Amino acid sequence: MPTVDHTPARLVVLVSGSGTNLQALLDACEDPAFGAKVVAVGADRFDVEGLARAERAGIPTFVKQLSQHDSRDAWDLALRRAVAGFEPDLVVLAGFMKLVSADFLEAFEHRVVNTHPALSPSFPGVRGPADALEYGVKVTGCTLFVVDAGVDTGQIIAQSVVEVLDDDTVESLHERIKVAERAMLVDAVGRMCREGWSVEGRRVRIG
Repeated sequence: MPTVDHTPARLVVLVSGSGTNLQALLDACEDPAFGAKVVAVGADRFDVEGLARAERAGIPTFVKQLSQHDSRDAWDLALRRAVAGFEPDLVVLAGFMKLVSADFLEAFEHRVVNTHPALSPSFPGVRGPADALEYGVKVTGCTLFVVDAGVDTGQIIAQSVVEVLDDDTVESLHERIKVAERAMLVDAVGRMCREGWSVEGRRVRIG
């Protein structure tokens, strides 16, 4: 884990779409006190807004598209090498829609994080807000976790609660979750980068 010093932690952010979580991190990194800087942004497809956000900020970008490789293993290796080339302290999956391999996770052990639009371990998978609404819960939210080989099953770093309103649609609920998610991501990543972190069993300790 990174040690606590005055050198900004190095973030590599992987995106597949609009990059709103990436933008929240870019904005936060403008303050030197945040303790981190985005050193590269990667994507699994070309011409996505997340890449454009990085380019406007003067940050190096790379694209590793699955269709350009002979196998998923070859794609994963290319992605792993590209990320490693920027020597990240933390790899943030910010709306990255591909699963990475166990080899990728081993290369960056306990340094790959992702968000999920529900309060883990409830409602894993891509339908988190819809499943929460259908189940009738009164609160849901979002989770930041250390990525492991499962689906949204890694160690929980942070969570934020969002109330479910009586007139919510999946879209309205998801939009409020996204707002909470961006704030949670920025807060937790900043604390991890400034204070360091450790993973012991199911527990993540910051500081």
